[in-house]
Amino acid sequence: MRKLIEGIVEFRERRLPQYAARLKELAGGQEPDALFVTCADSRVVPNLLVSTDPGDLFVMRNVGNLIPPATLEGESTGDVSEASAIEYAVLVLAVRSIIVCGHSECGAMKAALARKRVPEAPNLGRWLVHAEAAVDRLARDGPLDASRSPHDQLSQWNVVVQLEHLLSYPIVRERVAAGTLRLGGLWFEIASGDMFAYEPPTRSFELLDRREANRLLAHLYGAGK
Repeated sequence: MRKLIEGIVEFRERRLPQYAARLKELAGGQEPDALFVTCADSRVVPNLLVSTDPGDLFVMRNVGNLIPPATLEGESTGDVSEASAIEYAVLVLAVRSIIVCGHSECGAMKAALARKRVPEAPNLGRWLVHAEAAVDRLARDGPLDASRSPHDQLSQWNVVVQLEHLLSYPIVRERVAAGTLRLGGLWFEIASGDMFAYEPPTRSFELLDRREANRLLAHLYGAGK
């Protein structure tokens, strides 16, 4: 609690002046570019990792960056919190992208891989059911990067599976088909600080350095954009 309280005062005294004008502007509404879905892990800090300011990202965080799939009618098969965030981002905020970001050394992935339930944490056990499809894919299709530890191999597959879960929502699927919404997968390696982007054609995560970023941007928006 001490660090939290001191941090608030630090922000107020030293950092607030540089954000004051932007925050005043945002008080009238928000127009984020993307819905960023990531893990609740304290080591994953979205705005720090992608160098964004207030108002740039609509962030949804939960244990394991999981998205319960939808029924044919578009209703969530799990907790409605994630589904409501998707609906709000797509229908109200009209975001142009949805990004799912996993990470290395994820405790949720370790628990899902072990498939060991903790009696004192029944809700966690029920939540991690939504990672079982990724566990099955790893077992069936093998790792996307065999050099990684088993739980990191699962973490990478989990990003791919959660992107598939996103497409089970009609409002997402229809907009992706129309070209007004893009989906993307990222994977953050904590030890190195490197971010990797998922490449569907090669079914691999590629280091997102300047060269890869330029190639990706050219593919998405055309040369010179």
